[in-house]
Amino acid sequence: MNKYMERLWNGLIKENPTFVLMLGMCPTLAVTTSAMNGLGMGLTTTVVLVMSNLIISLLRKVIPDKVRIPAYIVIIASFVTVVELLLEGFLPSLYSALGIYIPLIVVNCIILGRAESYASKNKPAESVFDGIGMGLGFTLGLTSIGMVREILGAGQLFGLQILPSSYEGVTIFVLAPGAFFVLALLTALQNRMRKKKGKAAIVSRCGEGCLGCTNTGCSGKIQEEAK
Repeated sequence: MNKYMERLWNGLIKENPTFVLMLGMCPTLAVTTSAMNGLGMGLTTTVVLVMSNLIISLLRKVIPDKVRIPAYIVIIASFVTVVELLLEGFLPSLYSALGIYIPLIVVNCIILGRAESYASKNKPAESVFDGIGMGLGFTLGLTSIGMVREILGAGQLFGLQILPSSYEGVTIFVLAPGAFFVLALLTALQNRMRKKKGKAAIVSRCGEGCLGCTNTGCSGKIQEEAK
């Protein structure tokens, strides 16, 4: 896996902003009442993340260290303003649905965190792929939560009725508590899958498993085998 694909994989799976790092919880819980809202917020954040990573990486040797955080915020705010105006002009329904959470992208800890920890220390191409990976990971998280909430809360998916018209939605899933329930459920499921995948058994020369062994003087551990 080359370094660019590694950045994509890192953002999507290994360090997913929503389910692993638990960043950007404000828009995650607030705008995911539907899959479309989650997708829109995720892609909007991705655009800002990619462009700000690119510019910050290009200027990393120019921006003085003492004012780097204010400089990053100015760069991020500029792209957020451009994206906000484009949404208002071409996607007014999505703009209205996302509301105040669009300008709040400026202080989204995912964007500022990647600027400080990665873009300011790496080359532009790598920073762009890091932004794409983190942005798509964030989009995946928001869209997944929005899909579950929309299906359970309204019987719909991306605005289309997929459950019988007689289905009465569970109201709590379109309210704030529903966001916490779904986030917890999907995070637990993701942690379960990661734990199962990474589980390993240690084999000893005596042929017995070492995980439950109480013989502290044994030096016969020879290898780890992934189950």
